[in-house]
Amino acid sequence: MQVTKTIKETRELIKLWKREGKTVGLVPTMGFLHEGHASLIKKCREENDVVVVSVFVNPTQFGPNEDLEAYPRDFARDSVLCEKIGADLIFHPEPEEMYHDPHAFVSIDLLSENLCGKTRPIHFKGVCTVVSKLFHIVAPDRAYFGQKDAQQLAIIRKMVLDLDFDIEIVGCPIIREEDGLAKSSRNTYLSTEERKAALCLSKAVKCGQEIIAARCEARQVIDAMKAVIEAEPLARIDYVSVVDALTMQSVEKVDADVLVAMAVYIGKTRLIDNFSYEV
Repeated sequence: MQVTKTIKETRELIKLWKREGKTVGLVPTMGFLHEGHASLIKKCREENDVVVVSVFVNPTQFGPNEDLEAYPRDFARDSVLCEKIGADLIFHPEPEEMYHDPHAFVSIDLLSENLCGKTRPIHFKGVCTVVSKLFHIVAPDRAYFGQKDAQQLAIIRKMVLDLDFDIEIVGCPIIREEDGLAKSSRNTYLSTEERKAALCLSKAVKCGQEIIAARCEARQVIDAMKAVIEAEPLARIDYVSVVDALTMQSVEKVDADVLVAMAVYIGKTRLIDNFSYEV
């Protein structure tokens, strides 16, 4: 496995592999890898000749007073996991390598206005910009993203369609702990008490899945899920929403494919979870 720090050396390797007729898969990450990331890398390994993992904590997707400096980092540990699974290359640039004097940003407006976009208004502009840059640098045939970040996945798919990237976007299932909590690098922020409290998210998911199967209105699903979360004293709801699966816009009735998504603060830690429902 190789590690590159610059765009130039990364492109040189990719061009060499492409000349050999090899397919290239990309797994974009912010590092501090866990089993969720590992599932993406494994899927990428199954479907491509070359596996590239980017490890880059992207500063442009963090707003003021968010956890950029505190975001967990352990590149040595990440490298061991990537090599164990079979990655061929880790692209691990510094911020100065990715952003020289930035004035050009990529934004997918409609899909980014709801859900996480309401309270994190610059987040998805930063995500789209860095993912676009990674697509240009790595030129992958396929790129892999987790469905835990469902709004991000929808936005990236729309970006690829609108900007004519010749890349297949592969969404992979949420990976959960044995007790149901969705895997997240931010889970490390939780105290023992908060870790137990965080289970209200997966409990709310289960409740929502049971209720929505009865083809009820969106408000009933939201109210039932909120009741589960509000029963936990350490939890504070950012949002619980039912949105159209393609546009990320709120719906009143579940008469088309939807995403049911939530963001909840457990103490100071903001966690997300979701499930999809197909009509």
